Amino acid sequence: MPNSSIVGYARVSSVDQHLDRQLAQLKDEHVEKFFVDKVSGKNLDRPGFAAMMEYVREGDVLVICSMDRLARSLMDLLNVTRTLQNKGVTVRFLKEKIELSPSGETSAISKLLMAMMGAVAEFERSLIRERQQQGIALAKARGVYRGRKPVDNELLEEAKRRIAAGVPKTKVAKDLKIGRTTLYKYLKG
Repeated sequence: MPNSSIVGYARVSSVDQHLDRQLAQLKDEHVEKFFVDKVSGKNLDRPGFAAMMEYVREGDVLVICSMDRLARSLMDLLNVTRTLQNKGVTVRFLKEKIELSPSGETSAISKLLMAMMGAVAEFERSLIRERQQQGIALAKARGVYRGRKPVDNELLEEAKRRIAAGVPKTKVAKDLKIGRTTLYKYLKG
């Protein structure tokens, strides 16, 4: 298709992480248009993801470094790749070496591998979360774990002043070294 393009999608889980490695890999694949997110992949409500889904069209190739960069749950991964294939988009995962062609053209083995790898990744995340919760419970029982230190009220008041002055909340959180979630909880409460 003459108007098709090679599109790349990259994601890191927070603004503190770097996209450099992913972007370098995508450039090696001759990606022409990049979409990025610096947010958790726990849901599909991501600006770069939404823009990419809107942009891609029949004949395009979407290149992603790893399946977990596109979606964190197996259900989301399968739904998103199916939607892309139905649009006529080929989806290529570099780490897993899997390429999903538009509907009807993907081999059965590629579909099986993708489902298995997605399920294993989801299982690994669940195990990590479970171990983390067990570790916290043990530390609390020993009196070692106290959670994070509360944020100083003066700092939170300064955040409120800056936001009222029009400074974006994300910038305020970063400048004052307050977690974004903590800041949003404070503003709600």
